[in-house]
Amino acid sequence: MTKELAKGYEPHDVEKRWYAEWEQKGYFHAEATSDKKPYSIVIPPPNVTGALHMGHALNNTLQDILCRWKRMQGYNVLWMPGTDHAGIATQNVVERQLAADGQDRHDLGREAFIERVWQWKAESGGQIIGQLKRLGASCDWERERFTMDEGLSRAVRTVFVKLYQDGLIYRDNRLINWCPRCHTALSDIEVEHEDKKGHLWHIRYPVVGEAGRFVTVATTRPETMLGDTAVAVHPEDERYADLIGKKVLLPLVNREIPVVADEYVDREFGTGVVKITPAHDFNDFEVGLRHGLDKINVLDESGVINAAGHQYEGMDRFAARTRIVAELEEAGLLEKIEDHAMSVGGCYRCKTVVEPYLSLQWYVKVAPLAERALKAVKEGRTRILPKQWENTYYDWMENIRDWCISRQIWWGHRIPAWFCDHCGAVTVAMETPTACSSCNSDEIRQETDVLDTWFSSGLWPFSTMGWPDQTPELKSFYPTSCLVTGFDILFFWVARMMMMGLHFMDEVPFTDVYIHALVRDAQGQKMSKSKGNVIDPLTIIDQYGTDAFRFTLAAFAAQGRDIKLAEERIAGYRNFCNKVWNAARFTLMNLDGFDPETVVFEQLSLSQGDKWILHRLNETARLVDETLTGYRYNESATALYQFTWSEFCDWYLELSKQDLYNGTPERKQTTQYILWYTLDHLLRMLHPFMPFITEEIWQALPKQGRGTGSQGPASIMLASFPMTVEYLAFPEEAVAMERVMDVISAIRNIRGEMEVPPSKQIAVLLSCTSRESLELMQRSEGAIINLARISELTIGMELEKPEDASIQVAGDVQIFVPLRGLVNVEEEERRLTKEIGKIEKEIEMFSKKLQNPSFVDRAPADVVAKEREKLTEVTGKKRVLEESLEKIRSLK
Repeated sequence: MTKELAKGYEPHDVEKRWYAEWEQKGYFHAEATSDKKPYSIVIPPPNVTGALHMGHALNNTLQDILCRWKRMQGYNVLWMPGTDHAGIATQNVVERQLAADGQDRHDLGREAFIERVWQWKAESGGQIIGQLKRLGASCDWERERFTMDEGLSRAVRTVFVKLYQDGLIYRDNRLINWCPRCHTALSDIEVEHEDKKGHLWHIRYPVVGEAGRFVTVATTRPETMLGDTAVAVHPEDERYADLIGKKVLLPLVNREIPVVADEYVDREFGTGVVKITPAHDFNDFEVGLRHGLDKINVLDESGVINAAGHQYEGMDRFAARTRIVAELEEAGLLEKIEDHAMSVGGCYRCKTVVEPYLSLQWYVKVAPLAERALKAVKEGRTRILPKQWENTYYDWMENIRDWCISRQIWWGHRIPAWFCDHCGAVTVAMETPTACSSCNSDEIRQETDVLDTWFSSGLWPFSTMGWPDQTPELKSFYPTSCLVTGFDILFFWVARMMMMGLHFMDEVPFTDVYIHALVRDAQGQKMSKSKGNVIDPLTIIDQYGTDAFRFTLAAFAAQGRDIKLAEERIAGYRNFCNKVWNAARFTLMNLDGFDPETVVFEQLSLSQGDKWILHRLNETARLVDETLTGYRYNESATALYQFTWSEFCDWYLELSKQDLYNGTPERKQTTQYILWYTLDHLLRMLHPFMPFITEEIWQALPKQGRGTGSQGPASIMLASFPMTVEYLAFPEEAVAMERVMDVISAIRNIRGEMEVPPSKQIAVLLSCTSRESLELMQRSEGAIINLARISELTIGMELEKPEDASIQVAGDVQIFVPLRGLVNVEEEERRLTKEIGKIEKEIEMFSKKLQNPSFVDRAPADVVAKEREKLTEVTGKKRVLEESLEKIRSLK
């Protein structure tokens, strides 16, 4: 007895039930050693504080499609999961909890605070793992890692010590991004830039020894002038040639500073003179190094003016700015103030404006590491897709600066370095030392800084597999097959994994890097809480089901193009899920008593329609394999959608009804087999995209050994993925069938244009101009009659056209449908005339709008484009209605 499916597909119970089953049975687990070919992906570890957002949803859906596809192709698949300790983000979460209790971390002390963070992680961290499971992610959860677990901590310390011993880690007093609120250095990716309206203050600096002569400089941060140690001009700027080597007087502070010549100066910007503040600007820092200038830091760690700021000491940086501007104006040294749009960097956690800040920090000397990472991509050992991102990678790697790896927070990997208070030496060691390695004094104290989060995540591809131990996992799965990630961390994470992997494993960490685009809102805007346009993936999953959501993401994941996501699109793919479900219900209802084990495929007598659907199934398998291999997810999804909806459902299911209901026993069994086989293979191809609905339907299908000589795989996850096979290729029969389908479509078009009800049967004449077409139409007479609902079909060579007939042409076949008696001519003429009148009003409205310069010039470009699209659409509609009206009038 064939299992029946419920009338409608309800995703939520199905998703919970099957995910629990897959996980419990260990279907996601990879064997450390296996005869199967290995395929491995490491997950970009989400922050332990994180919740699933659209970026995660897209990224993990694409990874899961690859992993499920490769498993079904017979690979031993390891998808390594885990989370990142997210230093600053996690510390901030716990600090906010303490603040709510009227405490701060200093009240607890370092050890107690870190214990509190671990406690928070145990209770609340990692909710995103449960959310990834809801998305259907088939990660090997038995191997889940955390960037501060014991094994990864050992890997981090090993790497630090080795790099230090190799002379690639050092300490230096340099400029870094500094958050005055979090009191820590920040990496560039931890600084979020926002366009803001600011000002450009033009300040006069008197030339020493030349009464009445000034140079004017422009700045967006007047408070930093307190730390100026030079002004600079371009060496070839004739306006200031006589000033080079002279001195100017720093206003308010009255310190003499030199005029230097440097090619960094843009002669065209402002006056061509710039102030140089080496301790508070990254470019100025480099200029200062070239000219041996002093670095005067005028801020403390909280962004407050320090003693170097003289009379402004103790003032907040922005309060000092206000007072400095006022005093410059009083002294007649403020030439003008201009409005100026600028990009302002803020801390990604607390949004405080970040300062370039002079500080003693730990650095990795990256040039030697970058050289190998650059070469590996240029030699093709790692591919970056889409290829345009390779140039971005090259640009970054060729202009790379040393990497600041120290952070002034408590949560993270504490730097394994100890300072000797007796001799000043530094001891770097794997194990905690008891004495200084230089003088043997026990007066040593450990560095309080922790490592940048990106340091530990840079080791992710090999540390998660057990390095520094030589594990079976490393032997089997490193280098990994593919990394799927967003473009925003190509440099911050991907480049660092490349450098670390090549240095410590002597091999690239991945063969392919696939860079996916952003998920934006329906208007193409970046999603943000401030705009109120954020779409929550979990809400979408609740509303539409996981499969519809996943398929939507895949269908729009075109290489190099951002996804514009609208809920109606997800609703559209929910309809697709329902279409698959209903096709399965129809198939199962017609498989009662059918046993695929009793059928020998080679003995079947296949109809033209059977051969066509098998050929199209075979071609779809070829296309899906080819496009997934090339990471063209949208093309794979489109091919599956087209085959499912437009070929299997719209055509083959309809073709099958005649043989299922009125065919001979042999034809019925053949049709049942082709229905079963096609649905079975279609579900397998859909499974990586829509795992839940495909498993639910597949379990209801009649069982066959499916090539194993037993009851076959227990889950569709374990079934083989369809590949192109020669015995299912019927190119000639497929072409012939499509010619017949063109004829049926043409007849349906006439019905639609003339509004002939589907229930009403019609007479049709097919006039063929070749013997081949005549024989094809005659052989296909039954299909044409049934699918086009024809009461009388005449097929012949060069038939005469009836006077009152509507005509369509399909290839070399003319289709005549006599209309007299089919439609009420007067009533149809009235209806069409009324419709054309309505359309003309719409055309007039859109035309007036688009001829109005104030609308075209002021409205957003996408709004204007939509109005133009509407005008084109209604103009086309009018043309079709007018053609129909002409046909109707010809019958009078």
